[in-house]
This record gives sequence, C-alpha cells and structure tokens, in this order.
Amino acid sequence: MHFTSEQRLDDGVLEREFTLGEIPGTLWTPESAGPVPLILMSHNNGLPRREARLVARARYTAAQGYAVVSIDAAGCGDRPRSAAAEQARAELGRAMRAGDPVDRIDEIFESLVGPLVENAVPEWRATLDAVLELPGIEGPVGYTSWTALGIRLAAVEPRIAAVGFFAGGYVPRAQREEARQVTVPLLFLLQWDDEGNPRQRALDLFDAFGSKEKTLHANLGGHLGTPRFELVDGDRFFGRHLK
Repeated sequence: MHFTSEQRLDDGVLEREFTLGEIPGTLWTPESAGPVPLILMSHNNGLPRREARLVARARYTAAQGYAVVSIDAAGCGDRPRSAAAEQARAELGRAMRAGDPVDRIDEIFESLVGPLVENAVPEWRATLDAVLELPGIEGPVGYTSWTALGIRLAAVEPRIAAVGFFAGGYVPRAQREEARQVTVPLLFLLQWDDEGNPRQRALDLFDAFGSKEKTLHANLGGHLGTPRFELVDGDRFFGRHLK
C-alpha cells in the first residue's frame, strides 16, 4: 500500500489517498489514541469512491471512531472503463426506464453486475489485508453499502463481524443464494419507493439472510432519499458489534 496524499480535514479526520497495485483507494481515520475498528465502505457499480454522498458518510463514520476505507472497483472512478460494461450499464438504464419485463432486466443485470462482484471480492480482501497491517487499526471489521458485493464478502471473509446493506432489490442470482450463508448481524436499509429496487424482491432478500440478528429499516422515498438519521442509527449498530 502506497500513500499518495494526506490531509487533516476540519472535523479532525485524516484523509489519505493510496494505491494498492492498480487499485486506487481512500482511507479515513479519526483522531484517536487507541486502536480503532475498520469499516469497508463500497459503492454501487459505476460510482467513484469520491462520490459526494459516499465521502460524506465516510467522514461522518470516521469521526465516530472508525477507520473507513473505500476503493474504486474495476471500471469505476479512476480506473479504466470497460466498453462491454458501459454498454450493459446503458442498456440496463434504458430497460428500466422503459419498464421492460423483470426477466429481461435480470438478464442485463447479471451480465453487468455478476462479473463486477467476482472481480471486486479479491481486491477488497487484498485491501483488507493491507489496511489491517497499518498501526492503530485492529478490527473488528464491518462492511457497508453495496449489497451484492457485501453478500459475497460476508459469506467468504471471516473477519467481517457486521454488515449494513442498502436496498437490494436487484442482486445477482449467485448472491441471492449466498444470502443464506450470511450469519453476522445485519442492518438492511430499504427505501420504500425506490424506483430502481423492487420492494418485494428486497423484502424476499432480507428474509433469506441467515443472520440470527437482522434488522430492517424502511423509509418512505426514492433511491436517494435515505434519511440522514440512518447515519446515526448505523453508528449505533456498528458500535454494538465492532466496539
């Protein structure tokens, strides 16, 4: 892991950009005298790690006493774009806007997101290895944001102790099956009127998780309408399981 820049932000959080091989990432750490837990904060497919909403959540979370790391998945953010993925992403958008049948949307979604998840998991595990070698970061480890990737990581990565997922209506078939293998405490956020995530499928996915402790928070509004108070509730959730 090679740090390329760092700055102390006005909330006291230290923000450091890094590269890990070809992987660009950002690490936020709090002002803290002791070791802190780590939260992996991914982004949905296509978004950069520097997306404003993700950065705001990362800074808030770090200020509560966590190390937070985010990386750009292949084809996202600062990494080269794949022509095939861009075509599938555009086709998916057109199909959803046109109200195409669910089977057709699933077909396009699988061709796009399935490979993204497969490629992202080893990169996230390598990032986890590197960050946990840094002084002052010891775990336990939490994960938040992109549901499809989080399901796979929680199923294969024993160091993850708690997860927080957003939406989840559209998740590849492999991850819908793997949800039964997720047994760590789970907080699942659902926007009731999310135009991009079918409500019933999100509820079915929540039911499939194997966790003995799983909590569903449903709020009115569309995809970008998650209330800010969910940040506070998320901190309480991770505080119970990581501190």
